[in-house]
Amino acid sequence: MIQASEYGKIFNDRLNKGAFLNTSNGQKANTMTVSWGSLGIMWGAPTVTIMVRQTRYSKENLNAVKAFTLSVPMDDSYKDALALCGSKSGRDTDKFAAAGITLQAPKTGIVPVIGGGPFLQLECSVVYERKMDLACLNPDEREKWYGDTEHTFYIGKINAVYTV
Repeated sequence: MIQASEYGKIFNDRLNKGAFLNTSNGQKANTMTVSWGSLGIMWGAPTVTIMVRQTRYSKENLNAVKAFTLSVPMDDSYKDALALCGSKSGRDTDKFAAAGITLQAPKTGIVPVIGGGPFLQLECSVVYERKMDLACLNPDEREKWYGDTEHTFYIGKINAVYTV
C-alpha cells in the first residue's frame, strides 16, 4: 500500500493532465476522462471527490453500483487515449478498444481498473453524491465553465490505492 503523502503528490501532479474514471453498471464497464477532483479526509476516511456531468453515461453507471476506480497515468503515454475517452460516449463506443487500453480486475472492489501502467490506482465506494446548485457558484466561474448542464459531485471512500 502506498502512503497518503506519496499518492497525494502523484494525484495532484498528474490529474490536470487527465485520469481515467472507470465505472460499471454490473455488466458493462466504461471509462471517461476527468481532470478535476480533490483528495481529502471525510468522516474519518481517506476520500476522493470527482465531478460528473448529468448527461454522461458514466453517471448512469455510478448510480447503478455506487463504486468507481480512478486510473491516474504517471507519465504522458496515455495522452491520446485520454483525449479519445474524453470525447466519445460509452453508450455507443467501446472506448477501451478504440483507445487501445485494457481492463484488469481490481484488488478489492467491483469496478475494473485500466491495465498496463504506470498508473496510480484508486478503488472507491461512493459515500456521498450531490447535484451541483449553479446558483451557489461564483457568477464568474459559472459563466466560464457552465452552460445548461451541471455536475454531480461524488465523494468516494478510498478502499485501496496502489501503483502498477
